Amino acid sequence: MSGAFIVIEGLEGAGKSTVIGAVSEYIKNKGHDVLCTREPGGTPMAEAIRDCVKQDWSTEEVTQETELLLMYAARSQLVHNVIKPAINQGQYVVGDRHNLSSLAYQGGGRQVPDLTMSQLKTMTLGSFSPNFTLYLDIEPILGLSRARGRGELDRIEMAGIAFFERARERYLAEIKTMQQQDAYSAAIIDASQDVDSVRESVLNSLDAWYSEFHHASRS
Repeated sequence: MSGAFIVIEGLEGAGKSTVIGAVSEYIKNKGHDVLCTREPGGTPMAEAIRDCVKQDWSTEEVTQETELLLMYAARSQLVHNVIKPAINQGQYVVGDRHNLSSLAYQGGGRQVPDLTMSQLKTMTLGSFSPNFTLYLDIEPILGLSRARGRGELDRIEMAGIAFFERARERYLAEIKTMQQQDAYSAAIIDASQDVDSVRESVLNSLDAWYSEFHHASRS
């Protein structure tokens, strides 16, 4: 039996790490092996790319094209070398970000044309996509305030409030489109709630998806 790919998405400070822990625990309690991944990163080459993307290149402008290509290079390495093999072996992969992050951050935030985004996705991922996406929605001002509380911001986190407003708009638009196509493909969680309330919302949405996913698998 093949596994599944569950992705946690959201702006900086949305609480992805906490939710990933809750999702992983839920899946393990269902009797499945769980593998957690992150983007960019997850393989030796992809982690090296992550360092390039996150670093503040104060002496050199990082063009939006360079940032975008690096993101998809890292994603290609992770999907083909880690995620797909794990799913084929029956594991459940819980991902900290995936393609939706690029649509939001580079497509929405950087305003890279939709055609460019679509072409890169097709070239690197083909028809591959998550089985379920949890989007943790939060106002950018609150999210960035939380992120600053963790320590110094990285290059992308310092992009500015307008960047994150555009990214959030794209996230919401993409998630709503996904839900129109398949009501069980994605869920929006209010990440401004307290931790216990977020966890409850996440587990309720996850449980609904899991039941439908296994019902469909048996059909």
